[in-house]
Amino acid sequence: MIQVSGLIKRYGSKVAVGGLDFEIQPGRVTGFLGPNGSGKSTTMRCMVGLDRPDAGETRFDGRSYRELDRPLHEVGTLLDASYLHPTRKARLHLRGIAASNGIAAGRIDEVLAMVGLTEVASVRPKAYSLGMRQRLGLAAALLGDPRVLILDEPANGLDPEGIRWIRDFLSYLARQGRAIFVSSHLLSEMALMADHLVVIGQGRLIEEGSAASFIERYAERWVTIRSPQAARFGQLIGAEGATVTTTADSIEVRGATSAELGELAAKHGIVLHELSPQSGSLEDAFLELTRGTQEYRTEAPPSPVSPATHPPTRGMPLPPPGASTGTPEVER
Repeated sequence: MIQVSGLIKRYGSKVAVGGLDFEIQPGRVTGFLGPNGSGKSTTMRCMVGLDRPDAGETRFDGRSYRELDRPLHEVGTLLDASYLHPTRKARLHLRGIAASNGIAAGRIDEVLAMVGLTEVASVRPKAYSLGMRQRLGLAAALLGDPRVLILDEPANGLDPEGIRWIRDFLSYLARQGRAIFVSSHLLSEMALMADHLVVIGQGRLIEEGSAASFIERYAERWVTIRSPQAARFGQLIGAEGATVTTTADSIEVRGATSAELGELAAKHGIVLHELSPQSGSLEDAFLELTRGTQEYRTEAPPSPVSPATHPPTRGMPLPPPGASTGTPEVER
């Protein structure tokens, strides 16, 4: 078990982490969520001693990271995939890490095969894509066959196949009894992968629980109905006090359950082609939960300008050669 207790980290007057308390249990993937600037990366760095916290501590089965006799055999980390020597071949990079931690050289081939880099093991990382560097970083984290993995945005730069692979791979490792702690902005993937979520904002814990519980509590819920008698049924539903929204080919109802709507339809002889409960995504729940904690906020985009407001271009004189058109040219 990993226990984070009262963790505080300041940079001058800025509080990056403001008293975090949470636990990471073995046998499950714990997702770490928060807006940009919320303190996720700083928290992870403090957990493994790369940053010194101003207060609080992290315990791995009762010991701090500094007290671990063979840390790479107990905690594997991937916090920055770009932290590589650009001209040292991938295999040599892993060999140096293995030798410094008393790990047999045969383990290098095992982890390269795990992450799909066997064929490019003799290629220098400067030629790697970001996704390939992520895979190499994960291979390094797995060298010691650790019981704990701490990963900061490990899917960043991966293609769709790679994203699905890392989701399945981390779930597989968790089923072996390992504790997996992973941050990500890919909320759709986190909803599929994480057994438990820890959500922070402005360096403080907002809430933790399962993805399903977050969606249940914070995402919008409604019922979609399709019926050849949709107009009449909508009037009946509105008379019962629920809110009805008409879309192009259906109606959406808020404030009533699918069971209540099914009974109402049966009572009035309404033919239904669809009656399905709907809910928002983990992304919707996350945005609602973290509302007001974002460090960087953007304004809503302006409404599209009607084509009628643009003057026609046919017949307009072309700009003289060399004149700027307001659109940068693309190098070819």
